[in-house]
Amino acid sequence: MGRYILIHAAIDAKGLERIQTSRFGQKLKKRQLIMLNQTAGEMNIKFKSFWMAGFECTDQLNASGDRVDLLQITGHLDIIREDYARIGSLGIRTVREGIRWSVVEYLPYQYNFNTVLSMMMAGKETGVQQIWDICHFGYPTDLSPFHPHFTSRFVALCEAFVHFYVNHNPGEILYVTPINEVSFISWLGGEAGATVPYCTDSGWKVKYALVRAYIAGIKAMKSISKQVRIVTTEPLVNMVPGLNPTTEELFQAEVENAQQYQTVDMLCGRLCPELGGSEDLVDILGFNYYYNNQWIIGGYEFLCWTDPIPDPRWRDLADLLESAYLRYEKPFILSETSHPKEDRPRWISMISSECVKLIERDLPLLGVCLYPIIDRPDWDHPEIWHHSGLWDHDFLDKYSRILHQESADALHIGQQLISRSLENKVEDTFTPYL
Repeated sequence: MGRYILIHAAIDAKGLERIQTSRFGQKLKKRQLIMLNQTAGEMNIKFKSFWMAGFECTDQLNASGDRVDLLQITGHLDIIREDYARIGSLGIRTVREGIRWSVVEYLPYQYNFNTVLSMMMAGKETGVQQIWDICHFGYPTDLSPFHPHFTSRFVALCEAFVHFYVNHNPGEILYVTPINEVSFISWLGGEAGATVPYCTDSGWKVKYALVRAYIAGIKAMKSISKQVRIVTTEPLVNMVPGLNPTTEELFQAEVENAQQYQTVDMLCGRLCPELGGSEDLVDILGFNYYYNNQWIIGGYEFLCWTDPIPDPRWRDLADLLESAYLRYEKPFILSETSHPKEDRPRWISMISSECVKLIERDLPLLGVCLYPIIDRPDWDHPEIWHHSGLWDHDFLDKYSRILHQESADALHIGQQLISRSLENKVEDTFTPYL
């Protein structure tokens, strides 16, 4: 599928405004959608492919206190060109990668970007576009979000990375996620005690500290280069009460469900304005969605997405994404999604169908990232591999790549389905470019 810029066809000479009604009853004027889509075009947001590939890049300290470096464990750094050739053979030209904060900052305020440069060169040589994570769950060993120097160290890293990127990629857009999944890592480290800072009952404090650094990092990067585009990557969830809930249970579910938006609300200045957030800090919304992202509050019993008769509390992905979009009205991507083992093809097919719904609703969905594209091990139990990638691992060689053919077939069908949907919308929503 060709590359595209989101811009909308002009309103006719009479200025006719066509009204759209969302599935949630909100009236959207066509003129409003045009302005949103034109904004994406004016911001020069261009992805080389709608379908993207994510290479698992976490470098966190796990529940046992051991450093996990999945770019090394999976062998991706050693055979990155071969990995890019593999995804290219399936029509994927855009990827998510990570610089690994714990690796590049080898001493406080001292950086070595040699490995990152090698990755950038691989992208240039193979025609692959990269979206960069600065912090993907890992911090230098001497830091935690509660450390007095955390924000200053993070800002300095952001500044160093932007200068490095601009020097080696003059004139090119830098798509960057400063901190991946603030909501999740705040829970993991602040409530579950399974990573730095290994706390309980401190999730909000961790989130606040991370977003404080996040906002300062964005401002620093955007002050250096107008080519910086911020891509958030936050979990998209649906938390529901049990069956036959009381009024209190309904209210509690609503409160807990709203917490998924806290990070982006803070970035946009809608929550905790003292942190300095503002709407212009975020350019592209990224939402991470997996099979276990819908659950019953209190016990984390998951709603099953494969039930023959759907649970009445289940919400389709397209509806969840539309709700999130309507909250912020910014272009968005599905920044992570995958399913383990035998249901991978069925999951990809479902994702494709939900994307078509969003395209038909004229919502500015820019792409979907299969994450991980190469199978990866569990953080806390590295001997267990998830079998959730498009390529599996055979346990004999860390460089092994075994294509899961059924998933590849489902992807091909999904690519065709979405391409047709985009083509049907081309005169109304998309204008191709060369």
